[in-house]
Amino acid sequence: MWRRVASLSSALESDLMQAATCGAGAWQRAFSSTQVEVEGFERKSHPFVAFVLGGPGSGKGTQCMKIVETFGFTHLSAGDLLRKEIASNSENGSMILDTIKEGKIVPSEVTVRLIQAAMEAGRNDRFLIDGFPRSEENRAAYERVIGAEPDMVLFFDCPENEMVKRVLSRNEGRVDDNMDTVKKRLRVFSELNLPVIEHYSIKGKLRKIDGTGSADEIFERVRSAVFAALREREER
Repeated sequence: MWRRVASLSSALESDLMQAATCGAGAWQRAFSSTQVEVEGFERKSHPFVAFVLGGPGSGKGTQCMKIVETFGFTHLSAGDLLRKEIASNSENGSMILDTIKEGKIVPSEVTVRLIQAAMEAGRNDRFLIDGFPRSEENRAAYERVIGAEPDMVLFFDCPENEMVKRVLSRNEGRVDDNMDTVKKRLRVFSELNLPVIEHYSIKGKLRKIDGTGSADEIFERVRSAVFAALREREER
């Protein structure tokens, strides 16, 4: 049974994985009166799941934090789950570590099973799955194992030059935060993720978010999209 979690998880960036907006005051007044409605949405027998996709520097990590804080989602990162499993020294974690050491890709089903276990172990019924699926093969494995599609796919659409500028300005000491590697990561993202984005666009589940502007400006767009998706789910 999916139950509401009392505390919110923090949003983390993954290193392994790669409606009309209102003014702030107007939205705050509107949201203060409708938040009870969001919290009061009938809980379904299966959770509300949102995939969050976007290239490096698209701002999805920041926006995930804001979604968690505002709507009470639990944030799940496939990369974080893989690292946690490896650190557990379990048989499964050892297999994952050996796979990575051999330069191989961790099977999609393994990652999906970790996501599934995290959702089942949690006491929430709203989940953000950050940076996954990264490919059509990932997507197919998720839907096969879970037996359902996501309720919504948030895609942060941001110009390449803006994403490169953001990554290079982070100054986080990452060895791959340089012009050549960032552009390579963006090419990989386009090749692998865009077919997934196109798939969910055809299915009517994609919410494309303009990723330009300040974090608060972007979140106004995100907030409208998430609220609409929750309302749509409630009305089914």
